Amino acid sequence: MNAPRPGALRLGSALIFATLTGASGAVFADAERLETELRALFGGYGSIEIGDVSGAMLRSRVTAKDFVFESDEGDRILIDSYEVSGDYDSPDEVTLKGVRIEDSLTELMLMSAEKIVLGKPSRAVFPLDDSLAPDEIHIGSLAIDGIVIDLASELAEDIFYGTPFTSSQGRMTIEQVRGQSLAHDGIGMLEVTGVAGSGEDFDEFGSGSFTLGSLRFEGLTGLDVDGEEQLESMVLRDLEVDSDRLVGSLSLLEFDGDFSDGEGGVSLEGFHMNLARMIEMAPEEERTQLRMVSNVLTDGTGELRLDAAFLGSWKEGGEHSVLVSDSRIELHDALRLMLDINLPVVLPAGMEPADVFADAGSLQAATLLGGDLRLTLSNQGLFGRLATLGAAMEGVTEAQYVEQARTQAQGFGMMFGPQVQSVLMGLVELLEGAAEELEVSIGLPSESTMATYMVDPLGLPDKLSMKVETR
Repeated sequence: MNAPRPGALRLGSALIFATLTGASGAVFADAERLETELRALFGGYGSIEIGDVSGAMLRSRVTAKDFVFESDEGDRILIDSYEVSGDYDSPDEVTLKGVRIEDSLTELMLMSAEKIVLGKPSRAVFPLDDSLAPDEIHIGSLAIDGIVIDLASELAEDIFYGTPFTSSQGRMTIEQVRGQSLAHDGIGMLEVTGVAGSGEDFDEFGSGSFTLGSLRFEGLTGLDVDGEEQLESMVLRDLEVDSDRLVGSLSLLEFDGDFSDGEGGVSLEGFHMNLARMIEMAPEEERTQLRMVSNVLTDGTGELRLDAAFLGSWKEGGEHSVLVSDSRIELHDALRLMLDINLPVVLPAGMEPADVFADAGSLQAATLLGGDLRLTLSNQGLFGRLATLGAAMEGVTEAQYVEQARTQAQGFGMMFGPQVQSVLMGLVELLEGAAEELEVSIGLPSESTMATYMVDPLGLPDKLSMKVETR
């Protein structure tokens, strides 16, 4: 094996030296820029100390350690390390570790985060002033771990403005925040997981504690224009509240607002309220009436449970399309309500199905080619309890109470017509236990518009065909 020539060695050494010298110069320049920009970040608002700023040549990384900002207002911001990875002008990541905001006088923690990672940010350091145009500020991804917030602080009031936590006293922890495509006009995805809080004055919730498994948003757009905000989807999981005004939980709340695929809606699962405990915490003079309502809704258990779904879909046809809606509400041990809608529709030129779902009012301009609606009400104990309560409050027997209701239904029928009377008489049958289910089927004329029905609501029975059945 031949030994390398001396000239080649000298050339290789020179290239390596030049490369390292250039790299070290760039790293040194980046370190200077980071320190300068961090000092300028809060310039004029207080004093800044930075323990050390250094770079790593081989990893294209520059790090500022032990950052401390003392504001003139009495707040202190501490960051263990602020690290920029990749090209300084177009970073791969910006990572903050050990972030803490505290009251400099009491040293009480106002907010802290174990780690914040900005993926593909448009800047290594974002200025706090308006020197950047909104479209110059964007972040490819976001990851925050281990957040702790003092809800009594002015900082928390700014963060949670417009929520029940605005003027509360307490503490909140968040395990993780994850995001994608964050900009001034929209957010691709934002998810918060492992939320827990406790304290006082949570607005209408009162004082107590709460936990939230996760809350996820996707496709949030229009943030830069008031009234133009749109959300593709939202999913909330495992919410529990235990306070002196509300005791309950929710397993799932799901919203699908993206109707570009022809379907969407809202569904709610596992909604639960502990009415018995809430009544115990209510003012004494209100408890008797609240217990009566609770007994009717829950059959005396004091546990209110509800599931619901409001779903819609759009089926494209040849000369027309079909709007389909399948909605249901089930109040366990009380009643079930189901609504099915099937409407053949011709939309005006330029109108898309998504427009109808986004704004039901836009359906007024469409032509309805007949169609039908079916409402089904199933008694699961509620109507019997209503009869018992009504009779007790009137001081009559249940049979007498039902007869009074029948007489009133007949009277309304004389005022509004036989179709309205048939619905009311069906409700009376549920009340007296003669039937367990009421079904109202409505057929629309072969061609009409929504405006036709909105101009004269009281004349609707004459414009529609209606069939009422009880079983």
